[in-house]
Amino acid sequence: MGITMVGIFKKVKGVGHNDVVGSTKNPFYKTWIDMLKRCYDKQYQERFPAYKNCLVCEEWLTFSKFKFWMETQDWKGKHLDKDLLVEGNKVYSPTTCIFVRPIINNFIVESNSKRGQWPLGVSFHKQSGKFQARCSNLSKGSKFLGLFPTPEEASIAYMLYKSKLAEELISQETDNRVVEALKAKFKLAP
Repeated sequence: MGITMVGIFKKVKGVGHNDVVGSTKNPFYKTWIDMLKRCYDKQYQERFPAYKNCLVCEEWLTFSKFKFWMETQDWKGKHLDKDLLVEGNKVYSPTTCIFVRPIINNFIVESNSKRGQWPLGVSFHKQSGKFQARCSNLSKGSKFLGLFPTPEEASIAYMLYKSKLAEELISQETDNRVVEALKAKFKLAP
């Protein structure tokens, strides 16, 4: 009767198993531990509530299995993303995750908890009594898109501008999965 290797190691973030000796100083481990933190660290989730109710698939709770998958991906200089391929996804898994350039990751973040009652990119402009549309640029800063009588009109201006930015990102993208996901997300022609 043998002892399994998983049983020997201390659990990471209460759920993960690091079954690779000497692995804590490599980029695979850092990505894995960051993923576990997002899903299972209550303090992290208090700061970033979008990660509440997220989880890691059973397979990826074992570090060697996550590392094996990551080694097959184009990951250098990129962020692990769980919801570009499957909108609204809450599970980190081999079929739902992809590595994306930081600019893509920042571009698709919607900050639902910060925007309040208005649609994405829309806020009420007290001085004018109208609704303003504003969109983050691909570089730092944001672009003022105008003042509109209704939140719906401001939202349309925001979505049109965001779609133009998406087309620009698509033209620079080499991963076809990211291209197709961006086209679907922003309802761009195939």
